[in-house]
Amino acid sequence: MQRSKTELYVSTLEALVCYGPMKITRITYKAKMNCSPLKIILNDLIQKELAEKRNLGKNKVFYAATPKARIILSYFND
Repeated sequence: MQRSKTELYVSTLEALVCYGPMKITRITYKAKMNCSPLKIILNDLIQKELAEKRNLGKNKVFYAATPKARIILSYFND
């Protein structure tokens, strides 16, 4: 069964909120999705200020949820 766009966004946010800052590979495992659509979703979440990209040196890019993301996620979980 395919998930809706909203479900993909929520599962990405849940992974970021529950497990903290992660590399994109770990997010793919936790959110159970492929890397290509995940990159698009992460870029969109960054633009909406729900996620942030942290560069920690060469090939060390982590993604983390913002406080705004935690608030939005609480609405979806209710």
